[in-house]
Amino acid sequence: MSETTQRLDLRGLTCPLPVLKTRKALAALAPGARLELLTDDPKAPADLAELCAVGGHRLLASEATAQGHRTVIERGPVR
Repeated sequence: MSETTQRLDLRGLTCPLPVLKTRKALAALAPGARLELLTDDPKAPADLAELCAVGGHRLLASEATAQGHRTVIERGPVR
């Protein structure tokens, strides 16, 4: 994980909260900064991938973990 990576623990939250909180966190980051997300909502991985596609962000990692799911997103350019 680079020094520009921030972590957001969204475990225990259900749709649409993980996406809403991720969108807010990404808006506060500089382009190119990374955000690591921990979720346990089964819909979150697909929802976060869609957020990246629509928002111009880069999905760097999406993997299952023992506690749920881990996603890493790189903030896209300011639109």
